[in-house]
Amino acid sequence: MAYLDNILFVILLACGFGFFAISVKKIIRNIKLGQDIDRSDNPSARWANMALIALGQKKMVRKPIAGFLHIIVYLGFIIINIELLEIIIDGIFGTHRIFGSMGMAYNFLIASFEILAVLVLVSVIIFLIRRNIIKLRRFIHSDLKNWPHDDANYILYFEIVLMSLFLLMNATDYNLQFRDLEHYRQVGSYPISQFIAPLFEGLSVSMVILLERTFWWAHITGILIFMNYLYYSKHLHILLAFPNTYFANLDPLGKFKNSAAVTAEVKMMMDPSIDPFAAPAVDAVVEAPAKFGASDVQDLNWVQLLNAYTCTECGRCTDACPANITGKKLSPRKIMMDTRDRLQEVGKNIDANKGVFVPDNKTLLKCYSTPGELWACTSCNACVEECPVNINPLSIIMDMRQFLVMEQSAAPAPINTMFSTVENNGAAWPYNQQDRLNWKDE
Repeated sequence: MAYLDNILFVILLACGFGFFAISVKKIIRNIKLGQDIDRSDNPSARWANMALIALGQKKMVRKPIAGFLHIIVYLGFIIINIELLEIIIDGIFGTHRIFGSMGMAYNFLIASFEILAVLVLVSVIIFLIRRNIIKLRRFIHSDLKNWPHDDANYILYFEIVLMSLFLLMNATDYNLQFRDLEHYRQVGSYPISQFIAPLFEGLSVSMVILLERTFWWAHITGILIFMNYLYYSKHLHILLAFPNTYFANLDPLGKFKNSAAVTAEVKMMMDPSIDPFAAPAVDAVVEAPAKFGASDVQDLNWVQLLNAYTCTECGRCTDACPANITGKKLSPRKIMMDTRDRLQEVGKNIDANKGVFVPDNKTLLKCYSTPGELWACTSCNACVEECPVNINPLSIIMDMRQFLVMEQSAAPAPINTMFSTVENNGAAWPYNQQDRLNWKDE
């Protein structure tokens, strides 16, 4: 019975990390449903990108208030992970504050943890006020209702509970350190919880120990629940921001990819020596025509699907979108949320059918994102520039527009007119080539 607590802790730990591993496996599988794309070039630039944007929070500080508060919460998340290591060791081996032997370094760490915990509490409360009382425009948009709205609040409540449990755990521990108990030796520095500790002075030793153990168990259980909740939450970006920024597109924002099949056709058209009607060589490998653009998540590349999972739903993209500002249907945030929702739906379909996707008569295009939203985009890249974790909604929009044009010939009438003009005149303007310079004489 002496080792019952240790056994129960190991079981709890195994369940927590086991469920988390299953979720990670599903995420990886879903991302791999996308088309292959090579993002192994220029590793030094990619590491620098990840260090500056994911680790250094470079883009967050463009909005100073939100950026500063987010950095505090981000640091709070890091300290929880450092503290978690000590809790895991103590839980497995039955020790108490195993890192206490570090002396002054441990005192500094605990003191830093407590100060940051208070700052996190203040930051989270401000976030709740901004989101639910002040109601900033990007938090009350029509695409952020129901679960997306509630999810953002749930994670903030989680942070409040975890930080409170951390301080209460330290306060009861600090109280016990002065009761001459062998197990609770005097280690650490507690600049915040020392003011909470007097609340427990009138209680018996056994009661304070019970409270300390309750807060300890609740804290580690809360962390494991939080970890597994990430799979269902927008806060998955806590983990995926790092690979997402590493594999982000390094090309200039205005550079669009060319379709290899279309490029080959254009080259053939412009080369008079090539007979377009000639039969292919006998030994030539004739590949099936590739699908142009994307109508569903399987047509997107794996980086775009990683983008969808990484979306923070912060709304900075939509807030900066000129189409959205002028009242158009387009919301880049919704495009990313639609992509993730459809990807998760496809994943559930695969799970339900023993690893095989069964057609469900649904697609990302039209069932989630509508052509009206896509054609409202001006391709200005404002959404890409604003994203704090280098997500590219424009690439998904352009791929779906390409499908509409090249697979379904479903472009709006003005665009079809422009296509005809380009075909006939070699330019987007409806003038004969001989008349193009007439403007200079006016």
